[in-house]
Amino acid sequence: MSDPIRIGIVSISDRASSGVYEDKGLPALQAWLTRAVRNPIAWEPRLIPDELPVIAATLRELVDQARCNLVLTTGGTGPAVRDVTPEATLDVADKEMPGFGEQMRQISLRFVPTAILSRQVAVIRGQALIINLPGQPKSIAETLEGLPQAVPPVHGIFAAVPYCVDLIGGPYIETDEAVCKAFRPKSAIRPSA
Repeated sequence: MSDPIRIGIVSISDRASSGVYEDKGLPALQAWLTRAVRNPIAWEPRLIPDELPVIAATLRELVDQARCNLVLTTGGTGPAVRDVTPEATLDVADKEMPGFGEQMRQISLRFVPTAILSRQVAVIRGQALIINLPGQPKSIAETLEGLPQAVPPVHGIFAAVPYCVDLIGGPYIETDEAVCKAFRPKSAIRPSA
């Protein structure tokens, strides 16, 4: 039996959080993770406005009180005045993990030149990995899953997430290899349950 995991998913949008339009971020995150992760998941969803103190407080609450080992955000990572997700994420960080943002921009650059405007970051807080993802559902899936059909194939960021969570003391995350094969060194692989 796989270890249970508690995952925080946060959609950051002024308009969706105020009911102007339907949020598409939370359903996209939950749908992809449900396909990719084999562990039992306890969800901690949040829909919040683009307010730096609110975002930072939400991330702290998800890690410190709700005890999430993985927190994925969507929205608020562009250069617009109201886009403050990276600043809020860095505000709660113990360590920065720059490789995640670099790889997400590399993936997105294959589709749009404006990917260089994205400011996604990833950080460690305690025993949790927090990652800022793009705002569009299609881009969320592309950055998590990568482009396995591309020549050469482009790795998605989620391939590195399970081992990162191992290293910070979180649960052993198992993935459905048809969606996303987790990469671990041989010495860190557990036999399948």
